[in-house]
Amino acid sequence: MDTDAIAFGTDGWRATLDEFTDDRVRVVGQAVADYLAAERDGAGDEVVVGYDARPTSEGFAESLAEVLAGNGFDAVLPERDCPTPVAAYAVVDRDAAGALMVTASHNPPEYNGVKFIPDDGAPALPEVTERIEANLREPELDADEAGAVTRADLVGSHANHARRLVASGSDGAPDLSGLTVAYDAMHGSGRGVTDALLESAGAEVVRLRCEQDDEFGGGSPEPSAENLERLVERVGHGDADLGIANDGDSDRLAVVTPERGFLDENLFFAATYDARLEVDSGPAVRTVSTTFLIDRIAEAHDEDVFETAVGFKWVAEAMGEHDALMGGEESGGFSVRGHVREKDGVLMALLAAAAEADESYDDRVSRLEEEHGRIVADKVSVDCPDSEKERVIEELADHIPDEVAGEGVADVVTVDGFKLLLEDGSWLLVRPSGTEPKMRVYAESGSEGRSQAILDDGRELVEPLV
Repeated sequence: MDTDAIAFGTDGWRATLDEFTDDRVRVVGQAVADYLAAERDGAGDEVVVGYDARPTSEGFAESLAEVLAGNGFDAVLPERDCPTPVAAYAVVDRDAAGALMVTASHNPPEYNGVKFIPDDGAPALPEVTERIEANLREPELDADEAGAVTRADLVGSHANHARRLVASGSDGAPDLSGLTVAYDAMHGSGRGVTDALLESAGAEVVRLRCEQDDEFGGGSPEPSAENLERLVERVGHGDADLGIANDGDSDRLAVVTPERGFLDENLFFAATYDARLEVDSGPAVRTVSTTFLIDRIAEAHDEDVFETAVGFKWVAEAMGEHDALMGGEESGGFSVRGHVREKDGVLMALLAAAAEADESYDDRVSRLEEEHGRIVADKVSVDCPDSEKERVIEELADHIPDEVAGEGVADVVTVDGFKLLLEDGSWLLVRPSGTEPKMRVYAESGSEGRSQAILDDGRELVEPLV
């Protein structure tokens, strides 16, 4: 068995189905069983095995469950495909040893993947995934000591927890009566879960792409602006007060408003953090690529902001260290205090709807821009082979300019790549992608023209080095 093809990247191992085979999935299952047996001083514990809506996912999950059971663990599968955050919450709710989740998230249909979730429900840090990778080997199953493989409702307990966490009334549940939400599942695992949660809180739900489709309608279940034109149209025409979409495994979300259409994830983070600060207090955690508007809002409330490298595992770690009220990243992944430290597009959909019912996102964002200044964030990618990324970053250290787009460089942050803080408060970030053979170039300023000028200078800085 060639195990070299198995590598845990930013969020588990993903590959096309010619590489992502049942034999290799079983090898991963054995590696996790070995890790858990060593970490928890023996088998006998329960392990959750979730899977998304891809046609191959349930079969891979059943194979993982078989391997875990053959190593003495009790494996619990959901009753049907489920969102990644549901599996993550089930780990803590059921006091399980951990979870394996079969998902390729927003990738096209020809992909699948698997990720490991530790017993705290937060993303696995590199020291954990490195130990799992070191364990990769052919499965060894013991029929005499085999654990049980069962099915359970994992969605119900997550929904009850979400309603309690977002509760606004004396009955312990949010009140969304009078609110209409258009929900786009993008044929993913949020169908019948996120929409049902919103409906259970009193919202009227208009459903889009809430049927299972093996091909995701001919695209990828990625909730980007270009993939949500129908949702934008429905909300813009007055069919709903708010639009919400999840990616394929529903750990991320996108929001659409009547006036702004697709709401930039930076603005959603800022507005939602502001809404949480009306009922609670605490710092925020954001990635290095996420807006400074979070910092301005926090400062106005005498709160701190903690900056991390890109990747929700780093956000989750910092949320735990600093008891953060909210953490997130500009790619649409967020969580809040009182929940497991894993990004959760289902919970955040309910939270967003509750915030909208209190004050519309359009009004809140406009007010925040008046108070703290407008922000325009954008990004581009430069093709770069994975093998060249480290060299490019090393060489970039010797090419940091004194100014960008006519503005002096006041400071350089090296949390993840190079972030150039400019004297007018705008910034440029260059970092290697953790999921694609590309260098990412980000910019933030107070206007479209200025952000574009910063991006242009950033691209001209990177391209000669690739």
